Amino acid sequence: MSSPCDPRYAPAGDVSAALMVIDSRLKALYDGRTGTDPEHREMVDHLVAATGPEEFAALLEGACTLVYLYMNWLRAAHEEHGKDVIEYVVPTLVATMRMMPRTFRPEVVPTMAGLLVAAGTGLSPSLWRAQYGPWTEEEMNPLEATATLVAEYVNRVAGGDQEFATRLVTDALSLADEQ
Repeated sequence: MSSPCDPRYAPAGDVSAALMVIDSRLKALYDGRTGTDPEHREMVDHLVAATGPEEFAALLEGACTLVYLYMNWLRAAHEEHGKDVIEYVVPTLVATMRMMPRTFRPEVVPTMAGLLVAAGTGLSPSLWRAQYGPWTEEEMNPLEATATLVAEYVNRVAGGDQEFATRLVTDALSLADEQ
């Protein structure tokens, strides 16, 4: 039985722009920069200023697509070892979220956990979230941070390769362009 949250019904959004934001965040993380990175903030501000409502919606969908792609990769990696991605990945990421109360206010943690569970079970995070109404302003930073946390987790699972998550997506985009 098909679900209305099946990824084939979901727009991919602007994956390239979302990846640029997440990659920038990862680089700041790995370089040990904390707080609001001025370079990242400038890039995000420029991106937001250059986008209208449709482009911004595409950026949100792109971030959800990244969460889906990363969780899909993690699911496959965990299944190779007889493990369940929901059991191993989601609690770790939720615990991290709870340690970051300025980024993840308590009321948004269940939504971000839901995005991870939806993606981890093969559902579209954006379609899953759409069931509950439009995105709120309070969910913007947590969505970016969730995508970043999942990407960083992918990098750790891939042996600490700090570029793996970004390459995973850029390779998939290149393959899609070739086809």
